[in-house]
Amino acid sequence: MYKKILLSVDLNEESSWGKALPVALTLCRTFGASLHVVTVLPDYHMPLVGSYFPRDFSKKAHEALSEAQHRFIAEHVPDDIKVQSVIVDGSPWEAIIKMAKKLDVDLIVMASHNKRKFADYVLGPNAEHVVHHSKMSVMIVR
Repeated sequence: MYKKILLSVDLNEESSWGKALPVALTLCRTFGASLHVVTVLPDYHMPLVGSYFPRDFSKKAHEALSEAQHRFIAEHVPDDIKVQSVIVDGSPWEAIIKMAKKLDVDLIVMASHNKRKFADYVLGPNAEHVVHHSKMSVMIVR
């Protein structure tokens, strides 16, 4: 049923993957699907934001995040699962949908880890945006 499964993770928040990762792994094993672990790096290229960071900050942030994501995969994804590490820039929900389309995944797996910050009330949680705007199936793990 599923051939490619995207799992979005925030490496700084275990709540973003603690319950969702085991579900994604089970689905991968059940259907023989590949796992695409996606982490979103905020977009530092906007002129207003970018002016506050050193010129090579984005490159260094990508390198550090890539190393952290590879460590995460080595620690948490068993060897029998075909896995791809993906880092994408932008707002979380938009970047997740963009990458899901680009990778042509069948399913997006996300945790519902709403912290109820002020921004959540104004913008809504990322999982909600992904569910509403995605053209592919989305599984929210609580």
